[in-house]
Amino acid sequence: MQLFNTYTKYDINLVSGEGITLSDAEGKEYKDFYGGHGVISIGHSHPHYLFRLENQLKCLGFYSNVVENKLQDQLAEKLGELSGYTDYNLFLCNSGAEANENALKLAAFHTGKSKVIAIKGAFHGRTGGALAVTDNIKLASSYNAKHNVVFIEMNDAAALKVELEKGDVAAFIIEGIQGVNGVVIPETKFLKQAEKLCKEYKALLILDEIQSGYGRTGKFFAHQHANIKADITTTAKGMGNGFPLAGVLIHPKLEGKAGLLGTTFGGNHLACAAGIAVLEVIKEENLIDNAAKVGQYLKDEIKLLVGDEAVRAEGLMIGIDLDNKAEVKSSLLFDKSYFTGASGDKTLRLLPPLTVTMADAKAFISDFSSVIKKQ
Repeated sequence: MQLFNTYTKYDINLVSGEGITLSDAEGKEYKDFYGGHGVISIGHSHPHYLFRLENQLKCLGFYSNVVENKLQDQLAEKLGELSGYTDYNLFLCNSGAEANENALKLAAFHTGKSKVIAIKGAFHGRTGGALAVTDNIKLASSYNAKHNVVFIEMNDAAALKVELEKGDVAAFIIEGIQGVNGVVIPETKFLKQAEKLCKEYKALLILDEIQSGYGRTGKFFAHQHANIKADITTTAKGMGNGFPLAGVLIHPKLEGKAGLLGTTFGGNHLACAAGIAVLEVIKEENLIDNAAKVGQYLKDEIKLLVGDEAVRAEGLMIGIDLDNKAEVKSSLLFDKSYFTGASGDKTLRLLPPLTVTMADAKAFISDFSSVIKKQ
């Protein structure tokens, strides 16, 4: 049997990592300024993370949700404290797409409505409902197209109101910051209007913080820069630092009951150990503040190199528009040994671990500067 051919891959066999440094099978080292799509939040092989996982695996790696798992309670308490959503409830699952599926399902259950409003350029996952609210026809099948979804432009409050007025709207879903679309940041005014309109028309506001959450932007969730609260917030990626773990933060007005949601692997013992470790490290090492500080430095320095209009950033979620994006990305990898990401035709994406230091950032700026000057 061979692997199903669906990924475009570099011929690089990574075998180890520590902090922001990765090593391949030949011993070549790389700096990780992409974190595997923003998944690596506290750095590779963090000692406390390893301790938590190793200790839990020696005790109990898995049992299903038919038994009490106090680790879930610990994770929920720590997540509520650090995120500021102390009065919300947490449903644990395995991936961002699964989190969004459950969020959309909850919205439909609670409101009794079927329509969802999403944003053009959105990416919410590759499963049925999540892909239906993802604005990319290349990924969609006829199955996804049958969902009751309408897309509006980012920051268009008038269009949002028009769609809400039509009725039957269960939810409005929006990313805290659009990642796959090139680090597109919603305006604060629009998020505040969206919060107000959703309350007025009794639709739920769902904030997809799968890539933009967990301290990446200098707040725990990106939408907190706008000082709003969502009815449902979804999170994944950095939540487990590489261990499959996702969550749905649910307003207490949405009541749970047996059988409403379910998952085999979600919130298992080992996953919770990973999630607890991540939250402990973020708090102990002040990584949210670090993301804000180092991210601001990178943003300012990159703007000096490529111009203000080419850079969109919040904390350590950075998009850089370059006409020669592919060449710069390739040169950063093969000439300077940096992993970076890309979006669309011309956006280079940076999503380094929240543990990245100012020294790491200064070294990157020096190497990035030399690369773009050669192009």
